[in-house]
Amino acid sequence: MSELTHINAKGEASMVDVGGKAATTRTAVAEGYIYMAPDTLRLIEAGEAPKGDVLATARIAGIMAAKKTAGLIPLCHALALSKVAVVFGLVPERNCVRVEAMAKATGPTGVEMEALTAVSVSCLTLYDMLKAKDKAMRIDGIRLLSKTGGKSGDYIAAQLGTEG
Repeated sequence: MSELTHINAKGEASMVDVGGKAATTRTAVAEGYIYMAPDTLRLIEAGEAPKGDVLATARIAGIMAAKKTAGLIPLCHALALSKVAVVFGLVPERNCVRVEAMAKATGPTGVEMEALTAVSVSCLTLYDMLKAKDKAMRIDGIRLLSKTGGKSGDYIAAQLGTEG
């Protein structure tokens, strides 16, 4: 594992200086799952959730969260994101919704945290909008799937066979 970049020589938290790094196009894709009762998933599928279109609301929440990542995660840099996309897949055989987010920017630092934040807040929004019907929902499996750009190069996560 490489040296931790957010810790200075004294062991204190420190924001990384990215001023000398080259600006490159960077993308990151993250995923996460929210597990629920079969009846709750059916409400989403039928568009009959009491609070309305929960997927549309969660999509907007995820996009907004990606744009605010630097205000949520203490040592993240504020980025000029050029694209954030959040997509959902209903997975009835596993009683869950799969959330995937992509973040893109051209700059001196990556967008992994923005993609992960978008997934996290999208899942939390789904929980919030459905909790009146199903308080036992579980958010799980939030992880980085891939990243491109930057000095450290590209990354693709290993396939997991037992998510959730």
